[in-house]
Amino acid sequence: MRSVKATAAAVTAALAAGAAGIAAGRLASDAALKASPGRPLPTEPRLTVHGTAPGRITLTRDLASLRPGIYGLSGDGSHAVVGPVLPTAPHRADAVVRRLERVTHGALRTHDKVWLTPNVHVGNPGSALGLDHADIDVPGELGPLPAWFVPGVRDTWVITVHGLGATRELPMNLMGFLHRRRFPVLDLAYRGDLGAPRSPDGLNHLGETEWRDLDAAIRYAVRYGAERVILYGWSTGATMALRAAAHSGLRDRVSGLVLDSPVLDWQATLRALATARHTPAALLPLAVRAAQGRTGLSGDRLADVADPARLKVPTMIFHGPDDTVAPWQPSRRLAARRPDLVTLQTVTRAPHGAMWNADPEGYEEALRRFLTPLM
Repeated sequence: MRSVKATAAAVTAALAAGAAGIAAGRLASDAALKASPGRPLPTEPRLTVHGTAPGRITLTRDLASLRPGIYGLSGDGSHAVVGPVLPTAPHRADAVVRRLERVTHGALRTHDKVWLTPNVHVGNPGSALGLDHADIDVPGELGPLPAWFVPGVRDTWVITVHGLGATRELPMNLMGFLHRRRFPVLDLAYRGDLGAPRSPDGLNHLGETEWRDLDAAIRYAVRYGAERVILYGWSTGATMALRAAAHSGLRDRVSGLVLDSPVLDWQATLRALATARHTPAALLPLAVRAAQGRTGLSGDRLADVADPARLKVPTMIFHGPDDTVAPWQPSRRLAARRPDLVTLQTVTRAPHGAMWNADPEGYEEALRRFLTPLM
């Protein structure tokens, strides 16, 4: 009897441990599968405002606050734009002073908790950039997809699509640049975004299903006059662009790809986001398996996103070694295996999805050179 009881207790403990492990893996996978649009990824540290002065803001000293370039600075109910570090400005050893370009809305107060974001602009192309635009709905398989359309005279349209932790405000960083080159721009919100249909399971599939919304945008563009389209994606939006270029029924209309911080290894991205949420290393394999079980994501199926043989059009990749969410190495391998089609612009000291922010002038010059033959 004692033996039977001991065995039963051991089995019960094993089942409890297994259930706890599954639950922990499921929770860890939420870091990627339930990333909220417009909310910072867990890799982005919270900073404290230590003070402001005309044209200046003092923040917690951190690798993030020392990044070069221009960024949005978001808090609860506030948004501002900060420029370069001002190394000669007086500051404490544990702080850093940056140029305060403008406060978009709200107020910045001492002790506020804020975070850097790639989103320099908030609002819409009219309120943020002074661009004429139309609010349109793209018919998608799950329902209408909100989008902004900025007209241009060319018959090549640029379709932009954001990625993890961002919204359709992110592509406004480049919208003025594209408008000056007379490209029509279609900036898409897709399933899970504010105002767009919810995915059936409520989860982010890291581009595996979302690409069909981008396919719908291609169809819309062609229906309304586009002869060709350039797909421009950030993060998982770049993954969507690669999938659409390979699988869309209108892939022959895709004349080029621009990929910023592309997620080419979804398992590495999921592990990175789970780790940033302090998931123990032993649970990371469970997080990957939980993501596979919850979404049907397949390593083999998603691996073909970065298959060099599937690439058919000129492709520009902006990526760098400091991206802790989407590893840089797959981008390097893709560029090395398809030098005939792929141009890799390496950007240092830039976080995920913020390659433009780190060096706007260098980024736009590389983009100009890439786009000129595609006009």
